[in-house]
Amino acid sequence: MARGFGVWLREGVWEIPLRRYLALLVAAAVVAGLVTGGRVLLRDDRSCAPGVVMPEGSDECVGVSTTDYYFDRPQLRDTIRAIDRENRSLKDGSYVTVALLEPFTATDPDNLGDALHELQGAYLAQYQANHSSNGALPAIRLVLANPGATGAHWEHTVDRLERMTEGEDRLRAVTGVGLSTANNKKAVAELTRRGIPVVGTSITADDLANGQNGKDPFPGLARVSPTNSDEARALASFAKVSADKAVLVHDQRGDDPYARTLQNSFEKLLKGSSYAPWSFNPPDDRSQEGNTANDFRQITHLVCDTGDSTDTILFAGRHTQLRQFINALGQRGCQDRKFTLLTGDEASYLTGDRKLDRDALKRNLSVRYTALAHPDAWVKGPAPTGGSARDAKALLDLVAEARGDKVGPIGEVDLEDGQLIIAYDAMRLTYQGIREAKPAGRTAPALEDVSNEWRLMKGTQQRVNGASGWICLDNHGNPYDKAVPIVELTPEGAARFVRIAWPEGKPPSKECLPPS
Repeated sequence: MARGFGVWLREGVWEIPLRRYLALLVAAAVVAGLVTGGRVLLRDDRSCAPGVVMPEGSDECVGVSTTDYYFDRPQLRDTIRAIDRENRSLKDGSYVTVALLEPFTATDPDNLGDALHELQGAYLAQYQANHSSNGALPAIRLVLANPGATGAHWEHTVDRLERMTEGEDRLRAVTGVGLSTANNKKAVAELTRRGIPVVGTSITADDLANGQNGKDPFPGLARVSPTNSDEARALASFAKVSADKAVLVHDQRGDDPYARTLQNSFEKLLKGSSYAPWSFNPPDDRSQEGNTANDFRQITHLVCDTGDSTDTILFAGRHTQLRQFINALGQRGCQDRKFTLLTGDEASYLTGDRKLDRDALKRNLSVRYTALAHPDAWVKGPAPTGGSARDAKALLDLVAEARGDKVGPIGEVDLEDGQLIIAYDAMRLTYQGIREAKPAGRTAPALEDVSNEWRLMKGTQQRVNGASGWICLDNHGNPYDKAVPIVELTPEGAARFVRIAWPEGKPPSKECLPPS
């Protein structure tokens, strides 16, 4: 009986819990295997979302998203969902695709804010194209191209974009490319080499434009922002910069297209200056501070040593270094002397920079810069040419509608840095060019036909009446005599509109036809 009881005990009592225990172990192993294996598989196939992958050796999801995937950036979620809703409403065969190229995985708050504002502007123009054009075709489908926070994965993203020019996607243009960086320059060069039209939003570097020295290194590139040279000319016409009363402070590394071409433009204005330029050495990643503050502390001593002969400082560098320099100037020894610091559109980032010493702007220092756009630029009365309050209001009405469920929500909107406005205008130029190039009886024009449209976007009927001003492209795809808002940074952290300036010293004629 004892033996029988023992068998029963093993088989009847212990065996059942043991089986359950083993089953739990197996189940746990399976679950763990699925989770771990899923991660391994996820890392093996590197998939983040349709069209978006994580490259080997990287923790960024890059590529071209065609869904509501928001790159793990909650700030982008609302706008991307609105875009996805609009895309899904389009009928098969009725649309072409436009990609917005931006660093959607940016970690720097300023760069991510820039990407958000350009995303919002591009979407509002997409919505306008599809709902306020009297049924004009093709409709516009918007997808998101991410080359990575620094643009390091531009090759992968460009390859994906090229594949989308064929088949049902019918990709016909890329817009965005907000920053004038070396990687973005490479991406634009390769996109245009492969015949894909590109419309730059806020790229301003002269060497990221066609027509310099009579050459077109980026065939098929159009831009809605003036070059650094044009911004400098507009700034000079506004401020009446006198070479013998100004000094130049610049980024010495020479590997940043924005800073380098801005420096070159300012040097042309300062021929005959009493002082040689002073340089600073930023870190490789210019969104970081590095040790540059030490350079600026010493440069402020030199500024004071100029005596009463100097009252203007021209600054050629990125916004992080600009903020450091302003903070240093706030502590300069000669605070009894008045200085005006003039710089490019990177200053627009400083309105939201919490590290900026705003009290520095109360110490006989004013900071003025060339903005790409400003919401107050056209509201102070009718402009004879170059832009209008009506065109600016069309965007403001869309922004108001985006607070509701029909168009939006698209998250918090900030127009002051001009990025949303300029991205909206870039998308308007893009879809207008696509529709003008469309052959009768076909939905999608050829890529080459879209590129060829850029040189015709001028005159009274074919220019783009943008919210930032008229966009009349020359034969190289650059905006002719584009309105340049001069903006002043206030101690309250706002961007106060001062006046519109013009590269040619005056607005374009009503015909808006660029000269030869």
